[in-house]
Amino acid sequence: MPVPPSAPESTDFRLPNGHVPVLAVLRRPRLLTTEVLAGMVTTLALIPEVISFSLISGVGPQVALVSSVVLAVVMSFLGGRPAMVSAAAGSVALVLAPMVHAHGTAYVLPAVLLTGIIQIGFGAAGLARLVRYIPRSVMIGFVNALGVLIFVAQVQHIVDVPWQVYPLFVVTILIVVLLPRVTKAVPAPLVAIVAVTAAAFFLGMHVPTVGDEGSVSGGLPGLTPWTVPLDLRTLQIIAPTAFAAALVGLLESLLTAKLVDELTDSRSAKTRESWGLGVANILAGFWGGVAGCAMIGQTVVNVQLGRARTRLSTLVAGLFLLLLVAVLSPVMAAIPMAALAAVMMIVALRTVDWHSVRPSTLKRMPVPETLVMLLTVAVVVATNNLATGVGVGVLLALFLFARRITHVVRVTRRLSDDGSVAHYRVQGPLFFASSNDLVEQFSYADDPDRVVIDLADSSVWDASSVASLDAIETKYAAHGATVELVGLNEHSALFHGRLTGALGG
Repeated sequence: MPVPPSAPESTDFRLPNGHVPVLAVLRRPRLLTTEVLAGMVTTLALIPEVISFSLISGVGPQVALVSSVVLAVVMSFLGGRPAMVSAAAGSVALVLAPMVHAHGTAYVLPAVLLTGIIQIGFGAAGLARLVRYIPRSVMIGFVNALGVLIFVAQVQHIVDVPWQVYPLFVVTILIVVLLPRVTKAVPAPLVAIVAVTAAAFFLGMHVPTVGDEGSVSGGLPGLTPWTVPLDLRTLQIIAPTAFAAALVGLLESLLTAKLVDELTDSRSAKTRESWGLGVANILAGFWGGVAGCAMIGQTVVNVQLGRARTRLSTLVAGLFLLLLVAVLSPVMAAIPMAALAAVMMIVALRTVDWHSVRPSTLKRMPVPETLVMLLTVAVVVATNNLATGVGVGVLLALFLFARRITHVVRVTRRLSDDGSVAHYRVQGPLFFASSNDLVEQFSYADDPDRVVIDLADSSVWDASSVASLDAIETKYAAHGATVELVGLNEHSALFHGRLTGALGG
């Protein structure tokens, strides 16, 4: 995946982890302007998606917008990935929806609080680091599927709409594509959205707007009240939903963090991101009412189109959203959906890793890698759930990997000059997948009374391998032969010594 250039002048003072210090940005007006404007354009890209996802989960748009303010602001301070945008996301909304429809919105607050507690627990246990084991083919599938989902989600805004939508759509695309060739001082998407909104207003165009997606007026809500019993039945209702929401939110946030790491050539703190998201969700539950996670498309807008690199951009995004909700809701409601759809379609096209789907690349790639990537994309698009697609992709990758390494162990046999000793040499790691067929690679009936198995080029990794070696000794004993294991390294010798003879039949 191509890595875009960093924000101007930012590479001169990067920290060892690749991040740009906030204080350094505050001292440089040009970089500060970049961060502020990136945050503003990210907010505009955030609003329609948050509203539409609020309708899926069954909570009102105002609830989702205020929760997004809390998530964006809190994660600007506690998150482990600068410039990554967190808000009330669709993946979490899909998890909450069945519970809301079955039991009502009163159970959302306790479910969100439990979600946050689980995520804090994951962070404290260090489980967030498991994201490093996601294969590259799954990550590429994740990125490509993300591009497809973002693009497809915008199609509804340019189909079966008044004809005036199409000139606004085209003008937005032209500004976003051509303005950066003239100047990069101001994010092109922000200029496009402002210009198209002004044109639609002054020309009196009747086109679909953000306000048509759901009510965005009404001011700020108070603290979310707890209205359900604090008992075991409530826990039984919320626990499955909370656990699923915690996993989905964490997976999407950690994968987005990994993607931004690649885009910005820097490193994120996965453990901090995990517990930080948990704290943010707890606070969003108390003021707002709904949980969230990283918003992948809007993060790409912030990092790629806005060229943001610090926590300032996401802080501005949260505060600007608060301003729009509390004071400027009529202005927010007037933004044409055509402008936002055009921006997000360009984001989608830039998100896809086109190199990965070129015929020349597919021809060189191993077939299993391509299958994993394609299945990840297919499942994500079919389920509209990034976490599900990644989970299926990882499972397929593990299966194909286990299938390949089943055959990495080689066993060679030779007899001593006088034929009294059979020497076997085992090469390759022994574990549950590779050791299952090990028993069948010895000539029990034909070998002499003494057998030496050399494991100097092998390692014993699990109980399955010890059981296989025990089975080999048992079979030879049945033929009146003795077996000597030689060459075990220190770890394998200790592991084998502790388990041999204690695993049963």
